[in-house]
Amino acid sequence: MIRFDLSITLDYTVQSPTDFVFVVQPTNTPYQRVTWESLAVEPQLPVVEEVHGSPVNRHVRIHAGPGPFKLRYDAIVDLVHHFALPSDLREVPISELPASVIQYIYPSRYCQSDQMLDLARREFGTMEPGYGRVEAIRQWVQGRTRFQPGSSHAGTSALDTYTCASGVCRDFAHLMIAMCRALNIPARFATGVDYGADPALGPTDFHCYVEAFLGERWYIFDPSGISPRMGLIRIGTGRDASDVAFATIFGTVQWSMPKIGIRAEGDEVNGIAPPVRHEYAVSTDSALAEPDEAVTQLLAPAGIMQGATPSMSAD
Repeated sequence: MIRFDLSITLDYTVQSPTDFVFVVQPTNTPYQRVTWESLAVEPQLPVVEEVHGSPVNRHVRIHAGPGPFKLRYDAIVDLVHHFALPSDLREVPISELPASVIQYIYPSRYCQSDQMLDLARREFGTMEPGYGRVEAIRQWVQGRTRFQPGSSHAGTSALDTYTCASGVCRDFAHLMIAMCRALNIPARFATGVDYGADPALGPTDFHCYVEAFLGERWYIFDPSGISPRMGLIRIGTGRDASDVAFATIFGTVQWSMPKIGIRAEGDEVNGIAPPVRHEYAVSTDSALAEPDEAVTQLLAPAGIMQGATPSMSAD
């Protein structure tokens, strides 16, 4: 099991009455448990949390008037991984895909897989289907795309990234997802934090990665190569970035870069280990979201503590 200590601070100057929708809280799944958390806002305002989707996305809604506005979130998150040999994982024929997975082979706003069919078939159509082909797509995206902050914007799509061959983690993820879907490999977009990133890339930030459905599970791929896959907590999951932006703002604000801290705890006596890079296939979600028995024991709810400010309410 891996235990993360996470902190997120978001600062804004609100210029006109504004509605915020934040997706910054790690979700609870059979493989990931938020064992303690606290959310506070300044000034004190009504905070409403709504959840939906599978895996669940936690949406925090806040209405703020003009002036300074700050959100601070702290959490302890436990995460257990499923490991598999890449050679054991097959691509699943469309006729066998669970109903909940089908949506992830369709084109979406930022992943125009229907316009990339010829490219995907030319690059990967002759490869043997399976984990190896998905990993080849990941390596292709990483190898041809330059990581360059500021080279893209909120409207940049997979086609744009393919053309300009540069972008940030969001763009890497969209391009890989579009290529997978063009080959009828279900692929989805996930958000987390860039644990383990090279400090030369700048301060710790939110991160985007990819999950592809192989065998009976969703397996993790990081096309940017920034973080070890075992270091990726799950915050949001969707078709592309339009589903899980960390902040959606309806109004006029000035903002500063998020201040994020993430640390992996180590306690070998209690079975808590730091993330490492390796060649195994890694998953933290199955199609039916049913955990292994070992996962159930490690994330047993008996020891859970949850805390929040009085202004936070659940829907």
